[in-house]
Amino acid sequence: MKTLIALINDEAGFIVSAELVLVSTIAVLAMIVGLSEVAININNELEDVGSAFGSINQTYCVKGILGCQGYVSGTEFRDNIDTCDATGDIQSASTQGEGSGNGSGQY
Repeated sequence: MKTLIALINDEAGFIVSAELVLVSTIAVLAMIVGLSEVAININNELEDVGSAFGSINQTYCVKGILGCQGYVSGTEFRDNIDTCDATGDIQSASTQGEGSGNGSGQY
């Protein structure tokens, strides 16, 4: 019976458990902030890659041939600027609506 009462009154593990909960809570909060920053940076890098692909000049031109007996017409293709070919098109949800107050979300 003395052993059972000693186990019930023993509070030696309580402080360790409270510290463990506190440390794990701080670690989880830090991980959430870190993953948020990683997500923002991945979006920025993917936007840079998309802008690089959009800025490739795809224009080509094949001149026609003209001779004594006939001719062959040439061909031409011009690459126009797409809607989102500029850098800085992607903004995170937290920055939209901020800025000059005109609702455009641009700085």
